Amino acid sequence: MAATDPSPSTPQPPVNGKTLAEPLSGVPFADRGQETAVSTVRTRTRQPGHDYVRGGTRVAGEVTAWVCTPWALWPHSIPLAIGAVLLLIGLPAVFSTPGDRPGGDAPVAVPGIVTILLVVLHLVAAAASAWALWGTWIAATVTVLCLVVPFTELPRWRVLLSTTRGHGERPARRL
Repeated sequence: MAATDPSPSTPQPPVNGKTLAEPLSGVPFADRGQETAVSTVRTRTRQPGHDYVRGGTRVAGEVTAWVCTPWALWPHSIPLAIGAVLLLIGLPAVFSTPGDRPGGDAPVAVPGIVTILLVVLHLVAAAASAWALWGTWIAATVTVLCLVVPFTELPRWRVLLSTTRGHGERPARRL
């Protein structure tokens, strides 16, 4: 049996008058210098607490609070349920620590402790409303999630607390 040659038997058509073996720019491959393909890798450093696991657990707790709290309050007071969801969604949308959000800062800058207290408010609301709404297994799962979040948030909270201390030590600027 004869071996077959995998290369095509006909030569490749020229591109811009040159064959594939010749460089298209007219400069030999070895003499191109900086024109050779250089791969640049752009790395992003994420702020503490903004990776997928830590941010995901925090978001799961926040979304649970946004859904469960008005749902638990609705049979008792409709205005209270609407007010609760407006506060749970509105407060973090309006108030945040400068530099904490990857997508940009909120309109009103607050110290880091306020951001931490808003997260704790969400976690308490999620756990309490889960126990008011659902059975033991689901409520216990939500409670475990709410107890895990502070541990996953510790690096972020350390940065937020150091931001708070940094703002308090700076003297006021004169205009």
